[in-house]
Formats: sequence, structure tokens, C-alpha cells
Amino acid sequence: EKEASGAGSGQAESVLDGIPGALPALMRAQAVQKKAAKVGFDWDEAAPVLAKVREELEETERAMINEPEKLEEELGDLLFAVVNLARKLKLDAEVALSGATAKFSRRFQKMEELARARVLELKGMSLEELDGLWEEVKVMARVGG
Repeated sequence: EKEASGAGSGQAESVLDGIPGALPALMRAQAVQKKAAKVGFDWDEAAPVLAKVREELEETERAMINEPEKLEEELGDLLFAVVNLARKLKLDAEVALSGATAKFSRRFQKMEELARARVLELKGMSLEELDGLWEEVKVMARVGG
């Protein structure tokens, strides 16, 4: 599937042609960035990419406060910048996110086990109590528990 390239309409072909529009968003962002980098549209090192992530985070924070109608766009820009940072660090954003999700899931399940062992119901607990259990689970993971 060709992506908005103007192919067949007399327009010049795009470097981004051939990237399926149906790819999951993280994979598509990586593919777009990789193709753009092949023609030199890329930073030489990771430091400016990290600065871009910080800039996009600040813009997201401002949108949360002042321009909620721009929040989705700003969050998208932040995610795109984070994917770019992963690529620049030679990491796969999909793999990194899958790993983080798996780690969160393991910790959350341990938190549930801890609550059950203490005859606690997560749903009725305050955020502070839940955070306390979460921190206990993180400590247990660090010490091999």
C-alpha cells in the first residue's frame, strides 16, 4: 500500500513511499524516521534528540494547562520524539515498550499477590496505599524477591 505519495498523479515520488499506512504507530514512526535519516534528515548524535524530547514534553505540559485542544497533537509529537530517541540510541521502540509493559504487568501482579496475602482489596485502597505496595514490590524485585 502506497502512503500519500502522489504516485500516479504526476507528483515526484517520496522517500517515504512504501511505508504501509496500516503499520502499528510505533513501527510506522520508526520506519518514517529511518527513511528520513537515510537522506540526511537526522541529528548526528543522541543529545539533541533528547533535547527535542524535553522540548516536546514542555509543550505537552503547556497544552495540559492552556490548550487542551492541542493536547493530543503535542502528546503525539512527544511520542514521535521518544521513538526517534530510541532509534538514535539503536534501540527498537517496540521492543523497549514491550519490555516496559511486561515489567509493569509483572510488578502489578506481584502487587495484587501482596494485597491478597494481606487480605486487602486494591479497588478500595487510596493512591498512597497503592503506591506503598508498588514501592514494596520494586524493592523486592531489586533484592531478587
